Amino acid sequence: MNTYRIRTTDGITLHAKSMGSPDAPALVLVHGYPDNHRVWLPVAERLAEQFHVILYDVRGAGESDSGNNVAAYRLTQLAHDLEAVVDTVIPAQRFHLAAHDWGSIQSWESVTGQALDDRIISFSSISGPSLDHAGHWMRKRLGSSEPKAIIEGLRQLTSSWYIMLFQVPVVAPSMWKLGVGRLWPKYLSRFERVQEQHPNPSQTADGVEGVKLYRANFLNKLTGPAEAFACCPVQIIVPARDKFVNVSLFNDLKTWVPELYRRDIDAGHWVVLSQPDLIAQWIAEFAIGMTQEIRPTTLKSLAVA
Repeated sequence: MNTYRIRTTDGITLHAKSMGSPDAPALVLVHGYPDNHRVWLPVAERLAEQFHVILYDVRGAGESDSGNNVAAYRLTQLAHDLEAVVDTVIPAQRFHLAAHDWGSIQSWESVTGQALDDRIISFSSISGPSLDHAGHWMRKRLGSSEPKAIIEGLRQLTSSWYIMLFQVPVVAPSMWKLGVGRLWPKYLSRFERVQEQHPNPSQTADGVEGVKLYRANFLNKLTGPAEAFACCPVQIIVPARDKFVNVSLFNDLKTWVPELYRRDIDAGHWVVLSQPDLIAQWIAEFAIGMTQEIRPTTLKSLAVA
């Protein structure tokens, strides 16, 4: 395993690792909140048999530096961070991208942007919608005259109660410092039914700093969403028992993703921990399938109409 220290456009340093042969197809894995790159290790170890796997701690997590202020966590800067990682580890090379939770949310900024549109071959997204797409989805539901649609929107707002809590500067960080960080493994075990194979030694710090992701992005994106179209084929892996992201949130995604595939799975939010074999298999199948000129029937059957 190789280790990198990568300088970003605003001067902070990111911690990155790579696994597998550099001659294999490149695959970047991006973690969510309140995790760091360790959450991907069970999946990455399996994928490294076929891919050159790159993992990194996003700013404010793990061994990467923290941003100087809330604005340093805006999605535009996070997209620049991904550019810095791939420009350093696999310069000028095309790559596959897979992400979970906030890693997926921030990766949509790159998948629907222009800076890497000629380098991203495919994107596998797990439990993390584009905030632009989610904003359009919410506006459509809450502005509907159909009770079912309104209920869908209200249900997602209920599932996202913590987002409003995270807008308060002091409360959420204090909760992490006063015990949530120490108790986090017990939460995962009791309520998510998962165990961390590689415990996170910076859990409290990751929880405290990562709150800025929500404060920097949610309100402005959800109230003024952009029209954001994907530059590559996208696979969404949708856990049916996700407590934070309702499955219906992805129902309009075909509008924004011309080539979209969907796999539903009976699992909770941290499916990367609960079913690493299957997640690695699905990411690998999709990445390999998207490099073929004629899409395999097994993947085409997953296309969202």
